[in-house]
Amino acid sequence: MKLFVGLGNPGAKYARNRHNIGYIAVERIAEEHGFSPWRKKFQGQVSEGRLGNVKIVLLKPETFMNLSGQSVGEAIRFYKIAPEDVIVFHDELDLAPGKLRVKQGGGHAGHNGLRSLHQHIGDAYERVRLGIGHPGHKDRVAGYVLHDFAKADAAWLDDLISGLAEAAPMLAAGDSSKFLNAVALRLSPQRKNNKPESKRSEAPEKPEVQKQKSPFQRLLDKFS
Repeated sequence: MKLFVGLGNPGAKYARNRHNIGYIAVERIAEEHGFSPWRKKFQGQVSEGRLGNVKIVLLKPETFMNLSGQSVGEAIRFYKIAPEDVIVFHDELDLAPGKLRVKQGGGHAGHNGLRSLHQHIGDAYERVRLGIGHPGHKDRVAGYVLHDFAKADAAWLDDLISGLAEAAPMLAAGDSSKFLNAVALRLSPQRKNNKPESKRSEAPEKPEVQKQKSPFQRLLDKFS
């Protein structure tokens, strides 16, 4: 069994904030893989299901970001889950929007949600760092993370979250490299270039078709 934790703040006011990308991630995993309805437990919301052969508990702490560790601590004690089997999805200022990294252990880098987790369960848990970019100055960070994603973010955000949800079974199986590769394929710019390339390959054929038609047929085409 593994515990997937999405960090964020509860309530409609915060639902689309950059700080809530962890919530958004686990909600999409639950939706994509047919998990149970969310229910209140461990000072948060819980949903259960399977990813491949692994039983997964999804948790959205509702203690507000700065006290996330309280909720996670309750959950791991109840299920007797080791901190190494906890995977936390959170916003990452030091990664460009749409980028993600997986990391086991390490510091909290000033992230208040991770700081609380360190206090309650230690630092051995795994993190999926979801890039939201940096506002450019530390004095603007609080307002930036507690502000909704911009409309311009919609395309990369949906690709990132959809790719992450589809590849979640690989993460559950402990293969972070395959997980990252699968999400990268979803985000690859080459996908967006497929259609233009197809059009370019078809373009030279049109004049050839025209050459095969008689002058009379081409005249009829004008009136058809």
